Amino acid sequence: MTTSSRLADTPLAGELIRGALEIESTGRGLLPHRLPAWARAQCADGQLHMAESQPSGVRLVFRTRATVVELDTIPTKRVYAGAPPRPDGVYELLVDGRPAGRGSVPGGDTLHLDAATGTAARRPGPAGTLRFGGLPDRMKDVEVWLPHDETTELVALRADAHVEPAPEPDRPVWLHHGSSISHGSNATVPTGIWPARAARLGGVELVNLGFGGGALLDPFTARTIRDTAADLISVKIGVNLVNADLMRSRAFGPAVHGFLDTIRDGHPTTPLLVVSPLYCPIHEDTPGPAAFDLEALAAGEVRFTATGKPDERASGKLTLNVIREELARLVARRAADDPNLHHLDGRRLYGEDDFAELPLPDGLHLDAAAHRRVGERFAALALTGAGPLAARGRRRV
Repeated sequence: MTTSSRLADTPLAGELIRGALEIESTGRGLLPHRLPAWARAQCADGQLHMAESQPSGVRLVFRTRATVVELDTIPTKRVYAGAPPRPDGVYELLVDGRPAGRGSVPGGDTLHLDAATGTAARRPGPAGTLRFGGLPDRMKDVEVWLPHDETTELVALRADAHVEPAPEPDRPVWLHHGSSISHGSNATVPTGIWPARAARLGGVELVNLGFGGGALLDPFTARTIRDTAADLISVKIGVNLVNADLMRSRAFGPAVHGFLDTIRDGHPTTPLLVVSPLYCPIHEDTPGPAAFDLEALAAGEVRFTATGKPDERASGKLTLNVIREELARLVARRAADDPNLHHLDGRRLYGEDDFAELPLPDGLHLDAAAHRRVGERFAALALTGAGPLAARGRRRV
């Protein structure tokens, strides 16, 4: 790492970090988490642990006159056996809310994953440095958005002027929970994930609990939402339950009720929006589990396929259409006694016509253009105007 002698260290502390629910001191640096330690301890799934440690929606926020800012981090690069190399995670710089630079950090740890054997091996590596120069010489608000899809330990922050925490924003806090689509899979930059785009357009402060492969109605996730301060809440339910083939119809309805009951224990009147799955042809009427398309993988492409059979719906297997119908009925029943509970059909965010124009590149996840579209539509349908989550005064409960 090469640094300038003009730069002074700024202690990395929790008041500079937004969007994380917990900050772990690792001995090498600070690791932002999107689930608290007690919740992580209740699940041994390596996929969830990896997903929640990837700082989707997490950013450093501070005020400074600095013209140069450097950040040392230890990223975790993922290598999947048989799959093409993944691009390095992207950091984005915003100055007074406007894009001002991007970069990646070399080095770091490497996590080797083999889907066929279910094994994972980590190899430690060195910290790397991200440098942003040429910033305007005036007092300004600076945000550094961390890579949404790359676990990142924060090691050091340096600048050529004093750094101080930015004032707490006078915006409602929107907490969103969902699957890999909400996490940001296939988005190219951290502010390009659809929740970040929607938050910017809706004028809200994002806490993103979108976990790749981890939107599974886990009770510890519901308790985490219950215990987290928020003015607006949305939960996108469905696709992971299908592609993991986790439960049958008999369990689904009661599990959703329990999930919502737990959230309501901590947020009895907070506007709460239940979002059903976006359009995804492989699972509309075909149950999971989902699996890698081995022919595509052999050709160097990552694609997914559904391995269930449509006639298995008769035995209670879930599909996206089954889930949409049940969520619509369930929310309508509950809303009779809960006027702050709302429902949004996910196909209004991304439907069959959108798929024809912006197809899912791997059969399961949005591309960057579709993330932008979904974010814009969510802002229009939910966060602004007459939308169910439109900010009407700061409540923070």
